[in-house]
Amino acid sequence: MADITIHEHAIAPRALRDRVAQRLQNKAQDVSVMLGQVVVTVSPEDYLAAMQTLHNAEGCRFEQLIDLCGVDYSEYRGQERWPGPRYAVVSHLLSVSLNQRVRVRVFCANDEFPVLPSVTPIWSGANWFEREAFDLFGIMFEGHTDLRRILTDYGFVGHPLRKDFPLSGHVEMRYDPQRQRVVYEPVSIEPREVTPRIIREEHYGGLH
Repeated sequence: MADITIHEHAIAPRALRDRVAQRLQNKAQDVSVMLGQVVVTVSPEDYLAAMQTLHNAEGCRFEQLIDLCGVDYSEYRGQERWPGPRYAVVSHLLSVSLNQRVRVRVFCANDEFPVLPSVTPIWSGANWFEREAFDLFGIMFEGHTDLRRILTDYGFVGHPLRKDFPLSGHVEMRYDPQRQRVVYEPVSIEPREVTPRIIREEHYGGLH
């Protein structure tokens, strides 16, 4: 294994932003600094090429994918309808050798069938992360060799972290002693409204 020189001091966020933007060029829709972290937004068409560049390019060298998750923007910030695409995938990349991090966001082009290329050929650790995003949000990943549910049962209906998924779910399960196995049945509990947020009066309870 080749020796890796570790840089103790991370590059400043704005300098890293400029470096990443220069390496990605037209592969990025936007490169900015938010809350002290560099955030890259790419199109689904450029997603795989951009991730490959971030992994390989000199001055980037993001050897590790430390997180990948799905996001449903359908009710973002209380809006009835988010004006952009509904589903996104957000990844956090780490360069151990250069002591720097970057966040990458990509929106799926089709709300009805959200799909993106898999980054498992670049980071094998994306395997379970992408399975989780598929399971909970229904986002498909082309090129993933084992895309199946990872948290819910294989017979589960729907994707539970989508904003329109009912809180009570679609089915319930129990063990049937006569059949000696687990059985699925329609949900028997009544739908309940979520308790509204309570706004306290100023200085309520003597707290300032």
